Amino acid sequence: MKDLIVIGGGGFAKEVIWLANECNKVVRGVLDDAVETHGTIIQGSIVLGKVDDWVKYSDCEFIVAIGSPRVRKLVVDKMHALGSPDFTSLVHPSVLYSNTVTYGKGSIICAGSILTADVNLGGHNILNLNVTVGHECSFGDFVTVAPMVAVSGNVVLRDKVEIGTGAVIRQGLTLSSGSMLGMGGVLTKNIPENTIFAGNPARKLKEIS
Repeated sequence: MKDLIVIGGGGFAKEVIWLANECNKVVRGVLDDAVETHGTIIQGSIVLGKVDDWVKYSDCEFIVAIGSPRVRKLVVDKMHALGSPDFTSLVHPSVLYSNTVTYGKGSIICAGSILTADVNLGGHNILNLNVTVGHECSFGDFVTVAPMVAVSGNVVLRDKVEIGTGAVIRQGLTLSSGSMLGMGGVLTKNIPENTIFAGNPARKLKEIS
């Protein structure tokens, strides 16, 4: 089994290192572009250098522990520009999911989450603590779902969608690429691309440039 390198040195990286330990992964270290963090210890793992330094550790697997979908995609693209990093996925042992659930490389599914039937997740998704996903949902790439979110059946989340803590999504809806649903939002209508919705019921707040 390959050692793991965690990309990103923020607070979520601490949770991902813990998750990796729960999955019996050996974390060799962390890579982060903040030079002031180099040589420091995060959740028992040393910050080895910048993200571009991944090429020095090509014998390892990698996971990107960055919450923002847009930033996560930029980092993954930056790494691919230098070669072919071996991205892995982390799924906490407590996660419940059927044999008709699939997820792409680089995905992180945290403790307490439940995915039911015919759920398809793209690559580099993050499902945080205690997320529930109903039947026949489809997620694109670089989706971030915060803790305690309830996604009903037949929901589509396109690339780079972000869902805030405690949000609820009615069945059959589509959240288009780059859209966001704020924390505690109750979504009863589709969201167009690059648009933020929030509230109960959720309404449009603004567009993202």
